[in-house]
Amino acid sequence: MFEGLIGFILVLVPLVLVLRLRARVGLLERELGALRSLVLSGAIAAKPTVEEAKAVEALTPEVIDAQEPSLLEAEAPVLAHDPDAVSAAEPIAEGPWDQAAAAAVPPEKVAARPDIETALGTRWAVWVGGVALALGGVFLVRYSIEAGYFGPAARLTLAALFGLVLIGGGEFIRRTGFKVPVQGAAAAYIPAILTAAGAFTLFGVVYAAYGVYGFIGPAPAFLLLGLIGVATIAASLVHGRALAGVGLLGSFVTPMLVDSQAPNVWALFGYLAIVLAATAVIARMRSWSSLMAAAFVGTGLWTLLYIGNAAALSVPAVLFMTLVSLGLLLGVWLTRREPFAVPSKPDAPSIAVAFLLALAAISLFIDNRAVSLLSPLGAAVLIVAMVAGALYRGRALPLLHGAGAAVVLIYLRYVLGGVSPAVDTLVGGSAYLAMGESLRWFGLLFGAVFLAAGFWSARRMVAAQPLFAANWSSWAVIAPFAVATCLWLGFGNIDRDLFYAAAMLVLVLAFAGGGEWVARNEHPPLSGGVAVSIALGGAAVAAIVMLHMAFGSGLTTVFCGVLAAVPALATRQRAYPVLGWLSAALAVVVIGRIALDPTIVGADRLSTTPVFNWLLFGYGVPALAFFAAAWQLRRTTDGRPRLIMEAATALLSLLTIAMLVRHAMNGGVIASSAPTLAEQAIYTLLALGSGGIMVSLDMRSPSSVLRYGSLGMGVVSAAFIAIQHFGLLNPLFTGESTGRIPVFNLLLLGYLLPAVAAAGLAWYARDKRPKWYSGILAGVASLLVFAYATLSVRRLFKGEYIGSWAGLEPWETYSYSALWLVMGVGLLVAGVQMKSQVLRIASAALIVVSVAKVFLFDMSELEGVLRALSFIGLGAVLIGIGLFYQKLLTRAAR
Repeated sequence: MFEGLIGFILVLVPLVLVLRLRARVGLLERELGALRSLVLSGAIAAKPTVEEAKAVEALTPEVIDAQEPSLLEAEAPVLAHDPDAVSAAEPIAEGPWDQAAAAAVPPEKVAARPDIETALGTRWAVWVGGVALALGGVFLVRYSIEAGYFGPAARLTLAALFGLVLIGGGEFIRRTGFKVPVQGAAAAYIPAILTAAGAFTLFGVVYAAYGVYGFIGPAPAFLLLGLIGVATIAASLVHGRALAGVGLLGSFVTPMLVDSQAPNVWALFGYLAIVLAATAVIARMRSWSSLMAAAFVGTGLWTLLYIGNAAALSVPAVLFMTLVSLGLLLGVWLTRREPFAVPSKPDAPSIAVAFLLALAAISLFIDNRAVSLLSPLGAAVLIVAMVAGALYRGRALPLLHGAGAAVVLIYLRYVLGGVSPAVDTLVGGSAYLAMGESLRWFGLLFGAVFLAAGFWSARRMVAAQPLFAANWSSWAVIAPFAVATCLWLGFGNIDRDLFYAAAMLVLVLAFAGGGEWVARNEHPPLSGGVAVSIALGGAAVAAIVMLHMAFGSGLTTVFCGVLAAVPALATRQRAYPVLGWLSAALAVVVIGRIALDPTIVGADRLSTTPVFNWLLFGYGVPALAFFAAAWQLRRTTDGRPRLIMEAATALLSLLTIAMLVRHAMNGGVIASSAPTLAEQAIYTLLALGSGGIMVSLDMRSPSSVLRYGSLGMGVVSAAFIAIQHFGLLNPLFTGESTGRIPVFNLLLLGYLLPAVAAAGLAWYARDKRPKWYSGILAGVASLLVFAYATLSVRRLFKGEYIGSWAGLEPWETYSYSALWLVMGVGLLVAGVQMKSQVLRIASAALIVVSVAKVFLFDMSELEGVLRALSFIGLGAVLIGIGLFYQKLLTRAAR
């Protein structure tokens, strides 16, 4: 039933297409006849006008179908019904291979996009017809078998003759001048379709003779199938790329079809090498990139399949196949191109070879069946060959990336070693780990190859192709650094290893020297382009790792801070843009290390000695180095790196003092509970002081970091005071001891000294910062003075502990009213004398609070003489304030 349905479709579709096209053919014949008559009579002797040409171009198939034949004969221009005239009027390429002829046609000659009917008639019909011919041959053989008309030999002979007839028919049609007059019909080139159907039939005949009937053995079958595949690929020179794909697919499937009791890997790879070479030559002649990439992918998959499944791996055979692929890429596909030219777009065959060869190298190196160093040696040869190929051909740059990625992944395995048995099995097993000392020698080889080839090629290309040079410079840094780091993590001492530290120091000097060597060949010299920046960046990263290898956590943090000043100081001799950014990056690294371990050396190793401990060195020395870097950058390169270093200097300076204070006040314990009011008061004083210092520095050498930093410190200080001093850490709420000494106690440190600092900063910044900034600080200072005076009065009555749980006494309540009135008057006088509206407003607010307290609280809580004195004092003060303002206004009027 299924076969009958297929036959019905294959008959119905061509019939419908023929009926649809019959009317169109008749119309075109009439048009051509009319045009021939006009040409012979001389009616169309003159060159058509522009309007006439546009009218002709506007005649699409849809317009022709919509018009009557009589109208077309009368008005539309026609062509002579003569094949020679048609050929002379517009050249038509003979088949899809003639790219030169297609390129020669001007853009305006390209026809409109075919409609669905044209596609059905020109392409789909041909495709379906080709499939039908191939299936017809199969069904014919099957029918002959079922009916018993012929024996096996006769059936195969007839099928082979049918395949040869198809191939011959395709060649006959091609040689008799087959034309493709419709745009898009090249994809349905009839000779190629017939040839592909014939090749498919011959593939089936040979396989049936071997696998079904046993007429031939494995060797002849293998040979015949290979010859058919190679011949089909060769026929694509005249029949197009699609036929080459058919032959290539058949060639790669052939080894799977032929089963041998004694498989020979050299025969397999020799056969694949012949197929690959034939494909490479043809693909290069026609510039078929996709065909070449497909050939490399097929060969690479066969190679990887062999590596993964062979019981006894033949490393020389694998090397033969991979090096043949590499040689054909460099010597055939990329030939007749400039050796060191950088491609304008990615080259697909180069990418395919790089990816598959990298997988082959990794598979060889981590092969758990290896009992000797032959497999790793083969992988090393392959990686070095890939680097050499990338050096030889500029378009083969993907080989460099493939080789570098292979080296990194090979040595990254040591970081994963021992994680779990499953991981060990996945990435190579115990045999891979047992290589030990040999891996260091391989690492030395890989590092030297990438280091030398990378910087040499980067220097050679940096003037003409800076991005190309950047690729080489990247792998000159990445590969050696990855090898050294992975070996250290896999075999070295993580805490301290002087051997690997010395090796990393060599890399630091090599990267820095390589970057300088490349920079001398730049245009203009020593401009510090991308390649140089990558080299110097690698030197900085390697230096950080080297310090960690050689020293403990404390010295590493200190030396990393000192290292941040080195690139900035180097700007005295070189104007490389990357130097300032390296200093900024190192500053970020130091701050990150401090964030991970604020104690610098660990809480158990931090001494309890105040000031002179690891905190002073771990915070103070990097802060000084950052200051030196910022100072130097201001005088050389300037820019954003300088601003980053200034910000880092300010941050680390504040952290230095804050951490020393916390350490001293908590008995050497940094990670204690929440800070006390005394500790918080010191932090607040630091923030206010740093704000004043930033304002002063900004006045001397303007900087956006200092400007916005000073504003930020002022806002942070106000937030500290509002949240911590007045709320969370207020001894009125916490019940904390204020000290036994009457004046020099916690209240002085927590309220009066911050009030003086805030007032001083507000006064100093009043003409240097926005008005809101000074206003906020002045208001905060007034509130601090108010809190200090009020809490001091309570301390006179309650003693050392002034918690709210102690309640209020009558004289204490009256004292608050008197105190607030006196303070209000004092603020008023100070505001008038200093002509400060902020102080006068604060005075008014305080007096309003006093009035509210007297009328709302004292009236109900006080009794006797205290209540009377409270109201008398309030009235006297208010009348005095009124008289004071009247005198001021009278004096102003006079």
